Amino acid sequence: MAADRCPLDLSTLAVPSPRRPPSRKARSSASLLFAVLLASCGNDDGGPPALDLNVKPSYLGAINVASYDGASDDLLTGGLGRTGLGAAVGPAFANPTSPTAVELRRSAIYNNYRALVDPTAAGGYGTLYGPNVDSAGNVTTSEGKIAGTEYIAFSDDGSGRENVTLMVQVPSTFDPANACIETATSSGSRGVYGAISAGEWGLKRGCAVAYTDKGTNPAPHDLQNDTVALIDGTRTSSALAGNNAVFRANLTTSELSAFDAATPNRLAFKHAHSQRNPEKDWGRFTLQAVEFAFYALNQRYGIAQPDGTRVRTVTPANTIVIASAASNGAGAALAAAELDTSGLIDGVAVAEPNVEIPPTADIVVQRGGTTVANSGKTLYDYFTNTDLYSLCATQSTQLAGTPGQALIVAAFAAARCQSLKDAGLLTATTTATQADEALTHLRTYGYSPESDAIYASLTGLETYSSIAVTYANTYARASVKDNLCNYSFAGVDATGAPAALPAATLAALFANGNGVPPGSGVQLINNASTGGARRSILSTSPSTGRTDYNFDGSRCLRGLLTTSTALQTGIAETYRNGNLHGKPAVIVHGRDDALIPVSHTSRPYLGMNRVVEGSASKLSYIEVTNAQHFDTFIGLPTVLPGYDSRYVPLHVYLVRALDAVYANLRSGTPLPASQVVRTTPRGGVPGAASAITAANVPVFVATPSAANAITVSGNTVSIPN
Repeated sequence: MAADRCPLDLSTLAVPSPRRPPSRKARSSASLLFAVLLASCGNDDGGPPALDLNVKPSYLGAINVASYDGASDDLLTGGLGRTGLGAAVGPAFANPTSPTAVELRRSAIYNNYRALVDPTAAGGYGTLYGPNVDSAGNVTTSEGKIAGTEYIAFSDDGSGRENVTLMVQVPSTFDPANACIETATSSGSRGVYGAISAGEWGLKRGCAVAYTDKGTNPAPHDLQNDTVALIDGTRTSSALAGNNAVFRANLTTSELSAFDAATPNRLAFKHAHSQRNPEKDWGRFTLQAVEFAFYALNQRYGIAQPDGTRVRTVTPANTIVIASAASNGAGAALAAAELDTSGLIDGVAVAEPNVEIPPTADIVVQRGGTTVANSGKTLYDYFTNTDLYSLCATQSTQLAGTPGQALIVAAFAAARCQSLKDAGLLTATTTATQADEALTHLRTYGYSPESDAIYASLTGLETYSSIAVTYANTYARASVKDNLCNYSFAGVDATGAPAALPAATLAALFANGNGVPPGSGVQLINNASTGGARRSILSTSPSTGRTDYNFDGSRCLRGLLTTSTALQTGIAETYRNGNLHGKPAVIVHGRDDALIPVSHTSRPYLGMNRVVEGSASKLSYIEVTNAQHFDTFIGLPTVLPGYDSRYVPLHVYLVRALDAVYANLRSGTPLPASQVVRTTPRGGVPGAASAITAANVPVFVATPSAANAITVSGNTVSIPN
């Protein structure tokens, strides 16, 4: 060894001991560090050194770096602390029409954290989860602020049209000798802070957290005024932003002018109108976030060389990496694990994943010994079907008293029932019998019977129609100027006609929007409404002459499934393959989920994984009773009374899944077997349920009883009742 050329004094270095069994990685922390040191000192034959230098990934643009002291501001709460995140009113902007980047970040953290969890004390915030609950589950008096450094950059292909936001948060407690990374890809169509409540787990453990908005974002292109958002949420003109815009609709100057003249005051959203079908790349973007994390960590902790470069010392070989998140972010984590063939990801822990099962998978789902009809449908299939029938189904007497009934206009629902009958999609002759028929149709389309109680709230909030519109556009790669199925997005006036969005509302969308209108002042518009464009739910369908929640639009969206080759191609691009490459993984999902139904997603994915991986599979599936998709709805007792008394928070089980996978990777603790966890609702008066306790949300068991065991035999997944 050419020791005289070695720039490092080996005797001064304290080498950490291995953190986990050697079988978990090819090399331990100690052996890797010595390999780095030997490489940096040259070869035994005196040849040139072979350094593993830290190199910035080619897809990364300029990196914005900010440090937070954990007092005035921090990584997890934006300086608000546990108290501020739990407050009913969020932080205000000094100038509502022109908020600063700092204000937008703080507001985005507040809104996105609360969007994924129940932020009320009665629902478990501050006792079962929350910033003051430490990594061991102990309730403390701390505000839970976490000091550290935040790195943000765009990932782009050079065109300025991709501009996927990546972010890495490195807490001050990060220990390179016990390195860990958690991914927290945004849920829904949210921005980069859209999974901050999932990232909380990693930050508390001293892990770096790798986030991405996965090619979706809530900040729109205001087409009338041609303004866009930058990476920090502040807005400027499209011309000034150039390739630094988060999203700009792909329209020429003349196309934009013609569109504004024909349909004024409209907005374009990235998920719907980027014409890139980002879902096909959610796994790639999540892997890029991990790569960004390794780059950022080595810029800070890598061994410095005389020329200013750094040798990579925090690597996949000595770092525990767990892919996690909920909903769309969970689907992205699974996709990333499938794509990962180079060992970036060690394990997976996700909740309620949106995962597309290819029709060729041929997986059978049985519950209580009975085959579930129509399982494994794609998101677009089951959403457009539910969008068509759910409004009518809400009028069934079988759904009386379910949450959200107050959101439904009975006359409009009856009109939808009649429109379905006239179109030959129902056969019954009265509203009551038509509603029962529509409900039966939903039950036989792969939904759990427990989902019945949720149709009214999701329909009343336009959840099904909003997602159907967004995914129709994204899968078909439609331009905003196409006005697919005569839908568009805009603010509205008192009559429901399209109107300019107030400046303060537009300025705040980066922080409080969800990227899938309606919401935060933006509405779904039916451009083809009789009498002129109107808000979709108030519009009159030309084919029926009824105010029937835009039956024509719903039927058009449903029809695209079989008539649009472009849409079919887009859907096929999102199919997952079920191969997790033997990574330990836990999926938790609520049995009552009426947004991402278990029989279309997690149940058949478990079967597909077992068929593909066989005995090498390390996937456990945990199905939680009395849990559904939106924990945040549990915390809205005055708006949606009944969620609090009926449902328990699934977030508790995501945290436990992360704990289980981490313990497996670090210490070899076996994962819990696939099982049904039977919870106890809080009960009491809807809207005034009693406070939750740990007894309501029992833990996983290592080996479930036969009555709770979920099994896979061949291509058949068996779920107990």
